Amino acid sequence: MANAVTCLLMAAVVLAPLFAGAAGGKLSTRFYDRKCPNLQSIVRLAMVEAVAAEPRMGASILRMFFHDCFVNGCDASILLDDTADLTGEKNAGPNANSVRGYEVIDAIKAQVEASCSATVSCADIVALAARDGVNLLGGPTWTVQLGRRDARNASQSAANSNLPSPGSSLATLITVFGNKGLSARDMTALSGAHTIGQARCTTFRDRIYNDANINGSFAALRQQTCPQASGTGGDGTLAPIDVTSPDVFDNYYYQNLMSKQGLFHSDQELFNGGSQDALVRRYSGNGAMFAADFAKAMVRMGGLMPSADTPTEVRLDCKKVN
Repeated sequence: MANAVTCLLMAAVVLAPLFAGAAGGKLSTRFYDRKCPNLQSIVRLAMVEAVAAEPRMGASILRMFFHDCFVNGCDASILLDDTADLTGEKNAGPNANSVRGYEVIDAIKAQVEASCSATVSCADIVALAARDGVNLLGGPTWTVQLGRRDARNASQSAANSNLPSPGSSLATLITVFGNKGLSARDMTALSGAHTIGQARCTTFRDRIYNDANINGSFAALRQQTCPQASGTGGDGTLAPIDVTSPDVFDNYYYQNLMSKQGLFHSDQELFNGGSQDALVRRYSGNGAMFAADFAKAMVRMGGLMPSADTPTEVRLDCKKVN
């Protein structure tokens, strides 16, 4: 059965709706077919190397995409470095110690520029790299809508306020995702991104010492490397978000929630006597359903665009405006 689920997870999910673009244009699956025909193979090969070197990188790039899209749309604003005239998003609270992999995107961008200069946005590269990172770890694939442009500004304040925290309640999660036009089902599917990746002790300490709806053995396991008092040397210690299969994109995340083994308070809120319990049960027993819903939700999230008055361009260097 596990092999069957894995095969289903690997199946392609082809989705091709059009979304409104930042400047009145449209995102399209064929946006670069003529202008940069080798784009997708360049990104794929680079992600193959990155994930082979460090499986966690697939989760890191996926998180980068999520944190970018939730702040004024998918516009690569998260990639901008601080300057004298610009305060970027890299050092915002939700990003400073959890978003990583910028060097991977920079390396991909350099290869893309060598193949087709001043053509492909950094925002589109992140979208493709996130898709490929998921797929390389055993998850689904999907057709990425392309044609995004890169913002010429960033908003650290929006990054601090628009992203849900590890301590969020279910009501807060539903509201935050709803504000982006994403449904509660989208939110529950996208939360399944936590089937891969690792988290720092500071993000889950409160849960393992203070939450009541947690498996005792699981809490004790995490307490071994995450001391209750901050500043005692364990703050940066990493733990897998999915205790069962942290380097494989599968549906064990939901099975863990049913056993009260969600690492974050916000994770366990999805299965805590609330409105998403039934969906968590379905995903826990049907990996193919989760994979399909996750792919659809990723396409919808990838359609979040900056406002029409946002100044945009195709950056030549993802770290800075042209």
